[in-house]
Amino acid sequence: MKRSAAEIVREYGPFAGVEAVHGVTYDGTHVWFASGDKLNAVDPSSGRIDRSIDVAAHAGTAFDGRHLFQIAEDRIQKIDAATGKVISTIPAPGGGGDSGLAWAEGSLWVGQYRERKIHQIDPATGKVLRTIESKRFVTGVTWVDGELWHGTWEGEDSDIRRVDPDTGKVLEQLDLPAGTMVSGLESDGGDRFYCGGGDRGNVRAVRRPRRG
Repeated sequence: MKRSAAEIVREYGPFAGVEAVHGVTYDGTHVWFASGDKLNAVDPSSGRIDRSIDVAAHAGTAFDGRHLFQIAEDRIQKIDAATGKVISTIPAPGGGGDSGLAWAEGSLWVGQYRERKIHQIDPATGKVLRTIESKRFVTGVTWVDGELWHGTWEGEDSDIRRVDPDTGKVLEQLDLPAGTMVSGLESDGGDRFYCGGGDRGNVRAVRRPRRG
C-alpha cells in the first residue's frame, strides 16, 4: 500500500450559521455541502456561498449531472438542482447509519458509517446491488477515473483512502493532520478532493496524487 501525508491546498469557511459539514459534492461549478437543514453551493474560486437550498441534509451528498441526492436520516432525497424541489425519496441502506454518498456509473454509492461498508444501490428503488467491506469507519465516498476513494474518521485520526472496489483492500492512503476530520468527500474529476471538516464547519481541498 502506498501511504503519504495529505496535501491540503485550500480551506473554505468556516461559514456564518454553519455548525458542521455533513456531506460534500461538486457539480462542475460549485462545491455543495450539507449543513443539517440546508444544502449550500460554494464558489471554489471566491470561497463564498452563492446559493442555499432549504432541505434536510444530515449526511452524504451527490450529484448526477442534473439532480442532487441528499441523505436525510433514514432516506435519500432526489432534488432538482435548478429548483431545489425534492422530486422523490428512497430508503437509505443503513437505516439512518449512513454517511458518504456518491454518483457513478448510473448508481449511488452509500457509506455505512459504523458498519464500515460501502453499498452500491439502485437510485430508483434503493435496492442494494453489492457491498464492499472497509477497514475503518466510512465518512465519505467518491469515484474518479475508475478509482474508488473513501474518507475515514475515527477518534482524532482521518484519512482518504483508495480501495479495491472488488475486495475493499486499501491501495493508497492520504493521512490528514491529527485532529483534522473528514465528513464528506468528493473529487472534482481532476487533481482535487473536497472534504467536509465535520464540526469545524469548513471544507478543505486536498490534492489528489498524480498518476504515472
